[in-house]
Amino acid sequence: MERVKDLSEKSISSLMLRFYIPAFTGIIAGALYNIIDRILIGQSVGHLALSGLSVTFPVMIIIMGFGMLVGIGSGVLVSIELGKKNRERAEKVLGNGIFLMTVISLVLTVAGFITKGPVLHSFGATADTIEYADQFLTIILAGTIFGLIGNGFNSVIRAEGNANKAMVSTLISVGINVLLGVLFIVGLGLGVRGAAAATVIAQFVLAVYVMMHFTRGKSVIKLRAANLMPDPEILKHIISAGIAPFVMQIAGSVVQTLYNIQLIKHSGDTAVALMGIINSVAILLVMSIISLNMASQPILGYNYGAGNFSRVREAFILVLKYSTIISFAGFLISELFPAGIIKLFNSDPELLRIGVPGIRIFMAMMPLVGFQIVTSNFYQATGRAGVATAITLLRQVVILIPTLLFLPGVIGINGIWIASPVSDVLTGIFVFYLVIRGFRELDHNIERSLTA
Repeated sequence: MERVKDLSEKSISSLMLRFYIPAFTGIIAGALYNIIDRILIGQSVGHLALSGLSVTFPVMIIIMGFGMLVGIGSGVLVSIELGKKNRERAEKVLGNGIFLMTVISLVLTVAGFITKGPVLHSFGATADTIEYADQFLTIILAGTIFGLIGNGFNSVIRAEGNANKAMVSTLISVGINVLLGVLFIVGLGLGVRGAAAATVIAQFVLAVYVMMHFTRGKSVIKLRAANLMPDPEILKHIISAGIAPFVMQIAGSVVQTLYNIQLIKHSGDTAVALMGIINSVAILLVMSIISLNMASQPILGYNYGAGNFSRVREAFILVLKYSTIISFAGFLISELFPAGIIKLFNSDPELLRIGVPGIRIFMAMMPLVGFQIVTSNFYQATGRAGVATAITLLRQVVILIPTLLFLPGVIGINGIWIASPVSDVLTGIFVFYLVIRGFRELDHNIERSLTA
């Protein structure tokens, strides 16, 4: 339990560094694999295959959303329960989380195979790209359970204060993914099928590694057979704690689908391929910030549960500062080197023509994104998922979807790229208010604890 004790005693800055390095290493390795995967497909098969992969992106987002619903929800509750010194209930959360994730995985797999054809067409697949999209998604669906359990419960490993173990498991999975990806795509010429097969095999290894950690490893909490029996109250709390990232992912899937449809309407498959490139860059940036969330979540959750509000305040200040720095750095790179970014994936002249201004416009308000992401995590990690969900719905649904529907009809394809920065600005105003409110609440709790 020494790692858990550190959450209440070690300096916040040293804990953040200790948790951030492995979180960043693991998650960026995963994001880099996705970029390498697209580079290999774009260079070896072509931009139409890259467009086909982009069409499957909304489906992948939905699958990841369910993994985050249960994995992050379980991680938040485990942190809070450990902060309350309630190890037995933390283990019940783990067991119920595994049960819920297994059921969801099986349902998603069956539903995915039944509906994949119509779904891909509705998500923007054309006659030229449907074959690539179908090949990739068929294999990915077969490995759904491995991806959800492996990635989802890596969050719980981190939540119990075992950040290095979570990093190692991710690096093993990514390493296998990259090596097999090069072998299958380039060496054996398997194209998108090879990319999907490499991903599923790596996810299987990660799932086995994570399950061994909770059954045979030196984990703070253990997976016990008795705790696999579903407890309706715990299941409800897991879903409640994880609903914000889930809503974010589902909204993201809807938005990505709308992007694909609008891009096909106003430009064509090349623009959809460009959206895949933009997503790769944006994911790299967003994942860097989400690493801050991963590093701060056990600190925030544990100390909030323990009533150490001054430590919660200090951690919140740090993630706000660091997230803004990361966002600004990503903005500069995107604005200064858009052509170089595109050429990593494919050098098609049309892709470059529409891509350079597209990337610059899309990323124009990126400096405002970082503090929005970590503020949502602050409210989620402290048990107020409703506020975190509101942030997501405002940006992805209330503002971005209407903007994405309206602007392209007025100014064409540039309206598609402008929709995102418009949403970033308007959401940023609301989130800034929530930051101020969050600090006021913490200051009130600190004052009350001192006079108690």
